[in-house]
Amino acid sequence: MSVPVYRLDIAYDGSGFKGYARQDGVRTVQGELEGALETYLGGPVTTAVAGRTDAGVHARRQVVSFEFGGEPDLERLAKAINGIIGPEVSVLEVSRAGDGFNARHSAVWRRYRYRMDMRPSPDPLCRHLVWHVGRALDMGSMVSTGEVLVGEHDFTSFCRTVEGRSNVRRLTELTVDESEGRVDFWVQANAFCHQMVRSIVGYLYDVGRGFSDPARVAEVIASRDRSMVATVAPAHGLTLWEVGYDVSVRSKAGIPDLGH
Repeated sequence: MSVPVYRLDIAYDGSGFKGYARQDGVRTVQGELEGALETYLGGPVTTAVAGRTDAGVHARRQVVSFEFGGEPDLERLAKAINGIIGPEVSVLEVSRAGDGFNARHSAVWRRYRYRMDMRPSPDPLCRHLVWHVGRALDMGSMVSTGEVLVGEHDFTSFCRTVEGRSNVRRLTELTVDESEGRVDFWVQANAFCHQMVRSIVGYLYDVGRGFSDPARVAEVIASRDRSMVATVAPAHGLTLWEVGYDVSVRSKAGIPDLGH
């Protein structure tokens, strides 16, 4: 008989954490969440997560799963966890998942939002969520460059490489929207390698300010050379927006999502 699997949909402000993944001696979202689960459930709990975000990165709808050989009151579980680790981390929803569900391996896409502000004066109320660049950028060049990046490529030039792991990813969306000096980058892929979203945004920023030549984007991709991308956008502007699952498949092995 299989052990029941539970799904948590959570949101968090990443400002005070050294990323999602548990690390000895530092405060992480996973460490706090698993500690709260262990307190309420009365025993060790190991979680899986859709995307291991870096230090300072936020999440609007992160997905976590864990196995537990019991039937907890899910409403009370959510309230208890929120009472222990809120308001920085919030459990939005708890549900019993299907057999074989794994938040990481069952995910078929992840979508991120990156926020940038070109206006001269920064907004102090958004300082933990928005990268203030304080300068006008060439939006047309940024949009056209982003269009070339969409598709399946080896994104080694945009990733911190992990030895023995492929950096081939399928980017299905890269939208750059501007309104009154505020810029939103929407990036969706089957999975992401380490720092991929922030490197893409940093590269588009360099294109927009005339530092990088938009005509060379195909060359940058083909080079598989990390030094070709000079700027990595700061973590605080990035939010994991949502994660997609194929409801017709109980468990689907995926590519490791190593953070951004």
